[in-house]
Amino acid sequence: QVQLVESGGGLVQAGGSLRLSCAASGRTFSSYAMGWFRQAPGKEREFVASIDWNGDSTYYADSMKGRFTISRDNAKNTVYLQMNSLKPEDTAVYYCAADPNKFVVRRAPDYWGQGTQVTVSS
Repeated sequence: QVQLVESGGGLVQAGGSLRLSCAASGRTFSSYAMGWFRQAPGKEREFVASIDWNGDSTYYADSMKGRFTISRDNAKNTVYLQMNSLKPEDTAVYYCAADPNKFVVRRAPDYWGQGTQVTVSS
């Protein structure tokens, strides 16, 4: 019932920045917690960041704290991930996720996008 489409990925040099966007369908977007996950080749999908339904509360994986910022614009049905000080270890496919829980994305969110590739060169 919810469709998510990521964009904004690409190739960037180490230390650079990218801003990912996730466009969501559905009139109930503002009632969902939203989040970002990533998956590198040969590795399991890992949590990156989460934001609650009204954007008041955010949560980050430790390796992303101080570098990544998640935000949302409910009027545009869009979630963003600003990524600064990128490292080669950040290279992965980044996925947007939505969870009917209002406060935080859980271990298995209900909805996923197709992903956008982020490649950080050394």
